[in-house]
Amino acid sequence: MTRTTDTHPNVDTNEGASPKPRLKTSAMIASIAAEGQRTKPAPFGHALVELAKSRPEIVGMTADLGKYTDLHIFAKEFPDRYYQMGMAEQLLMGSAAGMAHEGFIPFATTYAVFASRRAYDFIHQTIAEENLNVKLACALPGLTSGYGPSHQAAEDLALFRAMPNMTVLDPCDALETEQMVPAMVDHQGPVYMRLLRGHVPLVLDEYGYQFEIGKAKMLRDGADVLVISSGIMTMRALEVAKSLEADKVDVAVLHVGTIKPLDGETILREAARSGRMVVVAENHTVVGGLGEAVAGLLLRSGVTPKFRHIGLPDEFLLAGALPTLHDRYGISAEAMTTTIKGWLG
Repeated sequence: MTRTTDTHPNVDTNEGASPKPRLKTSAMIASIAAEGQRTKPAPFGHALVELAKSRPEIVGMTADLGKYTDLHIFAKEFPDRYYQMGMAEQLLMGSAAGMAHEGFIPFATTYAVFASRRAYDFIHQTIAEENLNVKLACALPGLTSGYGPSHQAAEDLALFRAMPNMTVLDPCDALETEQMVPAMVDHQGPVYMRLLRGHVPLVLDEYGYQFEIGKAKMLRDGADVLVISSGIMTMRALEVAKSLEADKVDVAVLHVGTIKPLDGETILREAARSGRMVVVAENHTVVGGLGEAVAGLLLRSGVTPKFRHIGLPDEFLLAGALPTLHDRYGISAEAMTTTIKGWLG
């Protein structure tokens, strides 16, 4: 994987100001796949097309981002069921609500930042409050873009978790993304999915994985550490588990594909096993995401393991190449391995 130097000696031009290290931003790497990693192209777009062949009520809608949310594949196959709303996310959400009122199942796509910040009130009032059958598939979740706070949706889970009636999904890889599409259609009510687009890593097929809404799945067991993770952090956690085998550290990985509703039964059962440190790992700010959801669940239930949290800091993140950013903010496999080894002493 190509990496850039973490900092360079740019300094503030104000006289007497101390040097301020800044990230180089010349290489905006958009892929979350490591070099040589297995991938599948546009799993969401292809899965939606296959399902729509037998479900004529499915329509695709976007706000000028069809190509960048893989919805262009649907548009090519079903041009009469594709609606391009222009650069107007609020209009997109209001129109999706109207389509749902008429019995359609709209898949509305945009970037996660635009759904969670720009169109939040429209989703809250016209979709969630009415408990409408609208499916939101939103790309660039968490730190999966190098283009700074304008495109980094580091707080989307906190916002959508707080919305009544909203189901919140965070897929790990291409396989889970494909499996989520029919599950979203079968589920009655609004769904928010963090969309992995483009060439998406393929990981979970090695574990016989099958997605179910509301169910966490144990991918591997281990006696020393339990990592509870969602999204791409499950991919990282599996890498960490293999890396720590060399240090005779036995790591279990529990994947939480559904952030809301949370699978409290499975999480409590696994966290209550004695002798294991529990680490929640998420590609989201440490405020309001999976970590705080799990911590609250454990505290309310009287389950008190040694608990640690890996997530993005509560700050506006820098721009730069993704590998550099993931290292800097502690969510790369290498950074996670170092952190967990430090916690184990």
